[in-house]
Amino acid sequence: MKDTRKIDTISFSVKGQVVIPRWLRKQFEIANGTRALVYEKEDHIVLKPITAQLYRRLRGSLKGTKAMDVFKAERKRERNL
Repeated sequence: MKDTRKIDTISFSVKGQVVIPRWLRKQFEIANGTRALVYEKEDHIVLKPITAQLYRRLRGSLKGTKAMDVFKAERKRERNL
């Protein structure tokens, strides 16, 4: 099986800044001002753009859970403080 993933290299600036290659910005719909989550996973640094594409994938993911009930209870508790 042939691996067809595209690979690029980047450099870190003195401030730790990087430039995400254009082909990745286009693929993940990253525009000026797009925010991202950054976290470590094992020996990797993960950047996860917060875009409309991410929100579309998350839609309905909490259906059937008690997440909204917990959220409402927390909001009510905060109001009573």
